[in-house]
Amino acid sequence: MNRRWFAALAAVPLALSVAGTGAAEASPTPASAVPAAADTVDTDGVYVVQMADLPVIAYDGSTAGYAATKPAKGKKIDVTSLAVTRWADNLKSKHGNALRTVGATSRLYDYAYTYNGFAARLTGTQAKALRSTAGVLAVTKQQTYTIDTSTTPGFLGLTDKGGLWEQLGGTKGAGEGIVIGDIDSGIWPESLSFADRVDANGVPTRAATGKLAYQQIPGWNAKCQNGEQWNNSLCNQKLIGARYFNEGQGGNAGIDRDRPWEFNSPRDYNSHGTHTASTAGGNFGVPVTGKTAPLAPNGISGMAPRARISVYKALWSTQAGDTASGSGSDIVAAIDQAVADGVDVINFSISGTSTNFADPTEIAFLFAADAGIFVSASAGNSGPSLSTVAHPSPWITTVAAGTHPRASLGDVTLGNGTVMTGASTATQDVSGTLVRARDVARAGVTSGVAALCHSSETGAGNVNDLDPAKVAGRIVVCERGGNARVDKSLAVKQAGGVGMVLVNVPPAIGGTLADFHSVPSVHLESNFYVPLNNYVLGAGAGATASIHGYVDTKQPAPFTASFSSRGPMLAGSGDLLKPDVIAPGQDILAAVSPSTEGDNFNLESGTSMSAPHVAGVAALLKQRHPDWSPMAIKSAMMTSAYDVRDTVATSTKIFRQGAGHIRPNSAADPGLVYDNGFKDWLAFLCGSSSAVGPNTCGALKKAGFKTDPSDFNVASIAIGDLAGTQTVTRKVTNVGSTAATYTASVTGLDGVTAEVTPAKLTLAPGGKGTFTVKFTRTTAPIGSYTGGFLTWSDGTHAVRSPLVVKPVALAAPAEVKATTAGASYDVTFGYDGAFAASPRGLVKATETPGSVVDDPTDDIDTAPASSLSTTTVTVPADTTYARFALFGSSGAGDDLDLYVYRGSTLVAISGNGGSVEEANLVNPEPGDYKVVVHGFAVTGATAAFTLNHWLLGSTSAGNMNV
Repeated sequence: MNRRWFAALAAVPLALSVAGTGAAEASPTPASAVPAAADTVDTDGVYVVQMADLPVIAYDGSTAGYAATKPAKGKKIDVTSLAVTRWADNLKSKHGNALRTVGATSRLYDYAYTYNGFAARLTGTQAKALRSTAGVLAVTKQQTYTIDTSTTPGFLGLTDKGGLWEQLGGTKGAGEGIVIGDIDSGIWPESLSFADRVDANGVPTRAATGKLAYQQIPGWNAKCQNGEQWNNSLCNQKLIGARYFNEGQGGNAGIDRDRPWEFNSPRDYNSHGTHTASTAGGNFGVPVTGKTAPLAPNGISGMAPRARISVYKALWSTQAGDTASGSGSDIVAAIDQAVADGVDVINFSISGTSTNFADPTEIAFLFAADAGIFVSASAGNSGPSLSTVAHPSPWITTVAAGTHPRASLGDVTLGNGTVMTGASTATQDVSGTLVRARDVARAGVTSGVAALCHSSETGAGNVNDLDPAKVAGRIVVCERGGNARVDKSLAVKQAGGVGMVLVNVPPAIGGTLADFHSVPSVHLESNFYVPLNNYVLGAGAGATASIHGYVDTKQPAPFTASFSSRGPMLAGSGDLLKPDVIAPGQDILAAVSPSTEGDNFNLESGTSMSAPHVAGVAALLKQRHPDWSPMAIKSAMMTSAYDVRDTVATSTKIFRQGAGHIRPNSAADPGLVYDNGFKDWLAFLCGSSSAVGPNTCGALKKAGFKTDPSDFNVASIAIGDLAGTQTVTRKVTNVGSTAATYTASVTGLDGVTAEVTPAKLTLAPGGKGTFTVKFTRTTAPIGSYTGGFLTWSDGTHAVRSPLVVKPVALAAPAEVKATTAGASYDVTFGYDGAFAASPRGLVKATETPGSVVDDPTDDIDTAPASSLSTTTVTVPADTTYARFALFGSSGAGDDLDLYVYRGSTLVAISGNGGSVEEANLVNPEPGDYKVVVHGFAVTGATAAFTLNHWLLGSTSAGNMNV
């Protein structure tokens, strides 16, 4: 495996050049740095290849003969200009040249605008050869991405007198001139949420006799791509762009083969994209019809109702419509095209990495953000588990999901008078005999399977799990899990049931959701599971229940939705807070593709629904403040946010909500912002990953950029390893219209003090101020987070930032190397008290020579025996530390990898580029371990190596003093 150091970005100024070079390096863009995606070369498949040159959006003219294409601040690229065309053609030519060097010619995509590279179908051998080709930064096997699946404008305050909508000209002006790009499952263009005409009453209509309500946006580059059940006449002055991307799925033929129900066009089969687009920028006052009409008597609206919509379909639905997924190559192509088209905001309600700042999608978004495009991404739906938040990169705004005051509720009244309340959209009351699905199984179906209520669409052999003779006319208790919630009510209907009680199974607390079911239904939380079952079992054939649904518009809110992913995030060692903010994401009413029952609107839940709320609000803020950067907009949302109502510890709350719930009207006038940009992002990557080369990182440090991730200038502070004391630095800008004096205050942070210096900042309009915060542990428990807030106030604005800090016992170098008889190093202590250090070792390495040949499959699981060398190492019972290492091989270009197994379980791996590998085990279990050297890439006939291992006991070897 390979991770490549590279240099490339001339956006880093001359002061950041590598000192002492008389001539330019043999690099297409000297004195610069492009962050590279991590290599993942594997077996045959589709690969995304990143090249070294700058993409169009960032190219600064540093290559002779090619004019700069990076647009000025606030401007967009012109894809028709000669400079852009020539540079893009130059990049694409190099893509073809690189591909031909490995014996391949066909590319699925060329990326040129926000990501320089291409996608191609390659053999493992070709991919392996390509990564060592000049000009190639990374070769990444494409991943699969999935979806993260009214009253909210009022809840957010947009409709308030003097609110953000009114500031921007009301519903006929809010979002005007801003383009929201929605990368998703497509769009249903006939929806009134995307009509460009209104009737005599100002209500959106598709009638040709309606009055045109929108005008063309000058300089817009997108097109409306023809396809299946789609022609370019379906776009209009509201829906101004629509494209689809499926080459990573095998093109049209692949979709026809694998998903014949789908549309090879921008048309949305799944509904997810239609829902997110209408939430972000759908028309105001769209009349709601069908089953959801009682929920919105005054119609629905997107957050930025006058924004234009451009869609990029890169997700493809299952037949049941329960989810949609897409390939990494298509996703990057969609991002690249959205930037080329000139969108202002991107909504990305799609899953993503939780551990990697530099996968192709995150890197594409980095360049998009540098071009002034705000990116709103869903945090993920893996809650309530901790450390599940996705999209960790600081140039993205990562959005968690919360509740809002409107709740669709239902009561289940048992025959004994007990009332159980849950989520429901039931519009018809039903009563009848109550049975458990596990007690009414069809012959041959176990009770455990029947409890899940599979319909004929999902049941084994396409047969319903339930016995119609035992279900007809009855209300059925179904258990959550295994299949879609709506599939369960379909099973009840198919078997003749008249109602369903869906209940979560302990110990899980999965939240309850108001779906539209095939029969009147109520979804209950897991605390009702035992009493509900006890009642049915006790009452036997006499068990009865009634179901009644209703809407409550005064529910306490917001709370964190149970499904919303949360921190602390896995990437960055706890030194950056994610999610950034929280927004409404549960039971959101918006437009959808028509259902089989003709419904054009539906309630959906997920961080997929919260992200477009933030995307729409970002569009409003960008319209209100066209000179603000995407990070200034993000900062404004964060510092003006407020807490959710969850009754948990402050640190727990912060990891759920980030800075808090968005408050758009306050975000329009935040007072101060914490801004950051491209060079800050590079410095952050220097301290948190290996995606930026050491020369560039060194130059950034010399230029004054801090590389400790805790010093990244975001509107939050996170320290994942506070050893006693740590000081972080932040910079703020006064975006107000008058000079102001701000005073700092800190709340919370139990057991940790926070000293702000200076404690006051007086700033003129546009003025910048720098301050530090010194954190010192006093009584906070070691190894646990504590949370609080830093607020700067001038009497008018309260600029609040969340703080999360985890004290640790000590901080010391992971490794100390010395070639003399002694060495010294610093240890920082996080507590007061005794400390004693005792030596273990020194021990000499045990050396085992070996050799391997090249593995043509590049996969340890399929490698021939000659490509593997296995050494058995017996680890004694008192071993406290074991290390296994390679220091190279006989071939300069060899790439050997190291695997350590305990029995059949892989316990350690080292897969760096080249043959310098190291795997470590702390307090390993005693016994035999298999250490396998894999010939991932061998340049000659064989690769000879020496395997070194050290087994450190619990006592001193008598040859070292501390």
